[in-house]
Amino acid sequence: MRGHLRIKSPLSQLGLFLGIFGLAYILIGVISLIIYQASGISVTSLENVNWKDPHIMSVTKWVQAISSILLFVLPAFLYARITFTGNYGHFLGLRKAEKANMYILAVVAILLAMPFVFWLGKLNEAIPLPESLTRLEQQAAMQMAAFLKVNSTVDILVNVFIIALLPAIGEELCFRGALQRILIHATRNAWVGIIITAVLFSSLHMQFMGFLPRMFLGILLGAFYWYSGSIYTSMIAHFVNNAVQVIAASYAPKYIDKNPETPVLAAIVSGIVVWAILWYFQKQSTVTYSKEYNIDELTPTNQFMA
Repeated sequence: MRGHLRIKSPLSQLGLFLGIFGLAYILIGVISLIIYQASGISVTSLENVNWKDPHIMSVTKWVQAISSILLFVLPAFLYARITFTGNYGHFLGLRKAEKANMYILAVVAILLAMPFVFWLGKLNEAIPLPESLTRLEQQAAMQMAAFLKVNSTVDILVNVFIIALLPAIGEELCFRGALQRILIHATRNAWVGIIITAVLFSSLHMQFMGFLPRMFLGILLGAFYWYSGSIYTSMIAHFVNNAVQVIAASYAPKYIDKNPETPVLAAIVSGIVVWAILWYFQKQSTVTYSKEYNIDELTPTNQFMA
């Protein structure tokens, strides 16, 4: 049957996924080191790296692209391949949304959420961080500023591909397609699984000055996936969010490490509108825990299969 599990326990699935993710993390660390050394670049200390060097940035972009594939796409598909039988992509959400308008609603919601996201960013900036984390944030901002420095339209397209498209595909497969699926299964509650995944999603970026806005976006993306039944809705929304920020930062680099000033009223309106879209999104959905996880058993939603 299509929903047969090789590994039935969600905790065992979680252990498998975390193990694969950990090995992928080590693998990409080794590969990155090899690439940098082969290119004659020393990365023993990020503080000493000259991010303005075009050669260093060119190699860094290649490393970033490879990392998105090995660190996110590979663990998700290995998890699905080992855990499920049949159409593995189906269980990662590679299927059509329940309603065609859900793709559009996800994009509209992610765009209209920006004032609220910026306000959360300002709130996050007011939270004091240890000096060590502040130093890491500053180094990350310097690297991103160099990464986003453009001299032509081609540079912008390359950045959109590496920073917007690849992470949108890889991170959604990894966090929403695999991890969120496991956590909802383990907790038997969609929103608990969505929120825990969003917290982990934001934490693993290791950029804590943007923790709150990234967590909020993770919750939105998780809800899009759950209620549409399709990972494509969250991938598209994720890409649009990233692409807008990449393009905006290319022309206004001062916003790489700071959030635009956002009136509280605009943030409130933004939050209310996004909540309304999510409510409408949910009302259109027929997704339930039973339909998603109990498809090997007789339930009120699939008993016709008997």
